[in-house]
Amino acid sequence: MAVENVCIIGSGNWGSAIAKIVGETTSKHSDVFNTTVRQWVFEETINGEKLTDIINTKHENVKYLPGVTLPSNVVAIPDVVEACKDATLIVFVLPHQFVRGVCEKMKGHFAPNARAISLIKGLEITSDGTRLFSEEISRVLDIPCSALSGANIADEVAREKFCESTVGCTNMQDGAVFHKLFDTPYFRINVIQDHVGVQLCGALKNVVAVGAGLSDGLGYGSNTKAAIIRRGLMEMRKFGQTFFGDVVKTETFFESCGVADLITTCSAGRNRKVAEAFAKTGQPIEKLEAELLNGQKLQGTLTAQEVHEFLSARGMVDQFPLFHTVYRIIYEGLDTQAIVRDI
Repeated sequence: MAVENVCIIGSGNWGSAIAKIVGETTSKHSDVFNTTVRQWVFEETINGEKLTDIINTKHENVKYLPGVTLPSNVVAIPDVVEACKDATLIVFVLPHQFVRGVCEKMKGHFAPNARAISLIKGLEITSDGTRLFSEEISRVLDIPCSALSGANIADEVAREKFCESTVGCTNMQDGAVFHKLFDTPYFRINVIQDHVGVQLCGALKNVVAVGAGLSDGLGYGSNTKAAIIRRGLMEMRKFGQTFFGDVVKTETFFESCGVADLITTCSAGRNRKVAEAFAKTGQPIEKLEAELLNGQKLQGTLTAQEVHEFLSARGMVDQFPLFHTVYRIIYEGLDTQAIVRDI
């Protein structure tokens, strides 16, 4: 059998952490994978040097994952077409707003038998409906796309602190390949067939994390945060069952992509961090995002807005009080105390 050619699309802190894992596993399983891993890196200049040159010579993404050595078989490429040439496994780990444009550029340049996997946490929600990013990738590229999500803070993963993650994959043969691609002694993978639930959890937990951050900023304790997490998990499950039916399995919410990721995101992560600062300072979210996130984007507030529009179009906002309260605090000037008063 021919070996799989792996391409990683994206190079932020999570993309770089995944590049470290994939560089290791492809070298370990050279009978399955080509040991050269191509990574598309959006070109930036850092202290007069191109970021791709820094990665390829120093084997470190000094901007997004400083202090972590990347395997030498990971090759940074600034041209997405060149990066995906002849790829059979394409790993998407980039900000969701760039998915469509990047996929359009890639069409026709990868192997005809290619499969993709989305590590993008979130989904596109409008008043008309929802669209998973795996579906968007699959639609534009006309290839199957799975999903990976879990309680995975990039810096901790990159420093090999034990964690788990969940792969959602309708084709379990592809699931076995992705298990081999990502599973390590410190990054344990479980493969399930509910790729919808995996992605739904990855999106909605960010809204709950904003609520947890508001609670922290107000100085409430562990009991309050536990209540927000519990109520958030219930609303996540209710959203999945209401709008996706039996496609989303209850068991998925107890995977790493579900309750574990929810706990982690409400304890750490960018959504909690910025929401805490918002509650303490009252400064605009956009200003805090620019100051605190080193060029990265916040997803929880955007998802809260999208969920609100989706539920409003169906007259159902009152059935999801935590989601609704987070939206009103961030976008309508509702006082932050409502995070415990109105849920």
